[in-house]
Amino acid sequence: MAKKYAVILSVLAIVVYACSTTKKAAASNSGTVDVQSAGKGMAPDGKPYNILFIPVDDLNHWVGVLGRNNQVKTPNIDKLANSGVLFSSAHCAAPICCPSRAALMSGKRPSTTGVYANNNDWRTVISAEQTMPTFFKTKGYEVLGGGKIYHGGFDRDTDFDFYFRGGRDGGGGANEKGSFGGIKWGMMKGGDDDLRDYHVAEWAMGELNKKHEKPFFLAPGIFRPHMPWNVPQKYYDLFPLETIQLPPYKKDDLDDMPEEGKRMALALGDWEALMKTANPELEWKKAIRAYMACIAYADAMIGKIIDALDKSDYKNNTIVVLWGDHGWHLNEKNHWRKFSLWEEATRAPLIFRVPGVTKAGSVCSTPVDFMNIYPTLAKLCGFEIPRHVEGVSMVPLLQNVNTVWNLPAVTTHGFNNHAVRTKKYRYIAYDKGGEELYDEEKDPYEWHNIANEPGSRAIINELRKYLPKTNKSEIARTRGGGE
Repeated sequence: MAKKYAVILSVLAIVVYACSTTKKAAASNSGTVDVQSAGKGMAPDGKPYNILFIPVDDLNHWVGVLGRNNQVKTPNIDKLANSGVLFSSAHCAAPICCPSRAALMSGKRPSTTGVYANNNDWRTVISAEQTMPTFFKTKGYEVLGGGKIYHGGFDRDTDFDFYFRGGRDGGGGANEKGSFGGIKWGMMKGGDDDLRDYHVAEWAMGELNKKHEKPFFLAPGIFRPHMPWNVPQKYYDLFPLETIQLPPYKKDDLDDMPEEGKRMALALGDWEALMKTANPELEWKKAIRAYMACIAYADAMIGKIIDALDKSDYKNNTIVVLWGDHGWHLNEKNHWRKFSLWEEATRAPLIFRVPGVTKAGSVCSTPVDFMNIYPTLAKLCGFEIPRHVEGVSMVPLLQNVNTVWNLPAVTTHGFNNHAVRTKKYRYIAYDKGGEELYDEEKDPYEWHNIANEPGSRAIINELRKYLPKTNKSEIARTRGGGE
């Protein structure tokens, strides 16, 4: 009887949560509660906001301020987070580069466009007029991009006034290399400037030291910690191999999953390749060390850019938004890389610093997804949100991180495979009918699938209301795609 009442109360909590906040969230997203109260799109100094827009490739929630890993070293990202609003439960629109970036930059979900894979040419279904850079160009902004913004090979430089393509990865060899399956790393002999991220950061610093006649949208895309995990040895030296700790792991984690989940976990073959090495635990630790070394390198490059902004004339009228395009598994659930609908693959950093709007050191624990970045930037700058954009403005959360919010985070991976993330639950629905449900408060590593437990059906039925109503077939694949 007690269990029955607990389930009823859980369902009622979801219903009350949604019903009690619909009017508030609808009002905030319709523009009646927005940045107009902070100055009609103007910074405190009376000037239009500039935007510093920093995407980071393959950066999961192993960031100091997010607390998922206590060994990682990210002092610059942490400092930025402590100067604005950190979204501690932010989730990608898709756990794979091309679909994630296409969705975020266009405001159109993967399920709307049919862009599900890295070798889907998003440009065939998303017009230039719909992208965020073009939107700001039409509003009089100088739009500058560099590094990785869209997925490589499917760039559209015409969305920008200028695109920096200087620098390339070199390094003059490595002191140590390693690999298993698709996982590859190397301890480089060279310095920071032997990688393209250094040159992207230097270019962005140069732009921040220039006189700009118009407000600018500056987007330096950071490639690391994308593989191969090749960075200078000094970043490896931050993490002595003998000190590396493995993430929490459950050997039989896949046993209670539907077949779709098991196939997703093992599809890439990395776990099997790791198990075939002479010392799987040692190779696992080497890979973790390499990933953290690359995060430290990325953090150093981000620090260069933020320091340049804070020393410039633009510090007090520039919005900073930093985001990772998706998460990353390091053998949790016997899975490596992204390409899944679990927490490790969907959760990534999201930080906003907005002069006159955000309060330093704020943390918003409300689950949000990256579809909201485009409309939030539009609202912050005083513009109407384009009709095609499917996300909503998070300005109310930037003004007050405790604002009640009724929309969960939604992530899509492939045709009709979706995850819904609320504060308490993650629900996964697969196209073939398999389901997973996790109580995130009791089970933060998602070890126990409770989808088939008594009483869970009512919870699932409520969460299913948030699944995308449109599920477009995948568009044509055109090439290898890569990661």
